[in-house]
Amino acid sequence: MERKTLFIINPISGGKKKDGVPELIGKYFDGDSTIIFTKGVSHASEVAAGAIDNYDMIVAVGGDGTVNEIASALVGSKAVLGIVPCGSGNGLSRFLGIPMDIKQAIENLNNGTEALIDSAQVNGKAFFNMAGMGFDAHIAEVFATGKKRGFITYIKSSLQEVLNYKPQTYHIEVDDSMYERKAFMLSFANSSQYGNNAHISPKASVQDGLIDVCVIKPFPLYRFIELGIRMFTKTTNGSRYVEIIRGKHIVVKRDSAGPVHLDGEPETAGKAIEINVLPNSLKVIVGKEF
Repeated sequence: MERKTLFIINPISGGKKKDGVPELIGKYFDGDSTIIFTKGVSHASEVAAGAIDNYDMIVAVGGDGTVNEIASALVGSKAVLGIVPCGSGNGLSRFLGIPMDIKQAIENLNNGTEALIDSAQVNGKAFFNMAGMGFDAHIAEVFATGKKRGFITYIKSSLQEVLNYKPQTYHIEVDDSMYERKAFMLSFANSSQYGNNAHISPKASVQDGLIDVCVIKPFPLYRFIELGIRMFTKTTNGSRYVEIIRGKHIVVKRDSAGPVHLDGEPETAGKAIEINVLPNSLKVIVGKEF
């Protein structure tokens, strides 16, 4: 049976134009489709929430932030999430084996290989790929306020900011076990990677009902490049500066309020944050390599 499908296109994600996407959808997508372009922050979420009863599949055409907005509306519903990756990092898409080429990603939707994956929440707000606090949340904030997007801009921002960033002390509770850690950053991994195949927790899985709490400990500045190389070679778990703790329920307390990020999108949170996992809560079309 043919799926009734809604494509929600973020025209500015990843700094890439999407003018030609509707034509590609018309040419390569087999089903009955409607296309909507978003007009601003939260519009994708609003459109998806209003569409879940009328469409079988809702496709996010954008990056991890766009995927987050749409998937947040689909959690627990019968509607299936499709993804055509058009962002800066495309972390969840890469993990799910979805092609990075727009034409191939559209064709992948025709194959309709469906999987159930976990979602998670930070203080009640959903994330699907990665959340974090500390340096990566700080960079997400800097990146979001910048004029340029893309991988190179992200790397430049990181190199500029790392010189002045100070580690913080975190009190971490993971399934009733207590940890106190001084950390450069904390990443909460549902999938293994941030995006662009930079893997912070190589063994993380979106189907294990767990979040990997990745504690990046203070490190000498000359090790910054080494840590980057480890991410791209899936060997961060072998670094003495990385500790990975897995759990279902996580509470983190810090000395002051500050930024967190959910799938790369920055938000301000208080001194304490709570993270919960919702196992098998999202239906998604995955790639052949997943």
